[in-house]
Amino acid sequence: MSQVNIPNFPNLPDFQREDVASLVLISIAMEEMGLSHILNAEGEKIQWVLGTLPGQTPTPVTPATVDEILEVNESVRDTLEQVVAKNLLLFMKAGRAIRFLEATPGGTGSGGGAPAPAPAPVQP
Repeated sequence: MSQVNIPNFPNLPDFQREDVASLVLISIAMEEMGLSHILNAEGEKIQWVLGTLPGQTPTPVTPATVDEILEVNESVRDTLEQVVAKNLLLFMKAGRAIRFLEATPGGTGSGGGAPAPAPAPVQP
């Protein structure tokens, strides 16, 4: 089996703990924003097939059949399942980043092994 060739990155800046955690949290926020755009597009997909999308031109010559509506609904449901799964991963990633920030550098905390599970989401 061949070895992986990992390039040397000599010009990387010297990041501090807070910088690293902040960059991870910013990347999570950007991914969440992308997911929100996907959710919006899925909502517009449903509106389009129903002919209720504001400013929709041209309007469908014939209304969508029940089978067409169900097909779009299944597609949207599949996409929503993927978005929910991705959102859960992002939630866990954010929890790890926050625990990383809260951990004492060089301490004997959870530096190795499996990390503690992310906290449960707070219900409004």
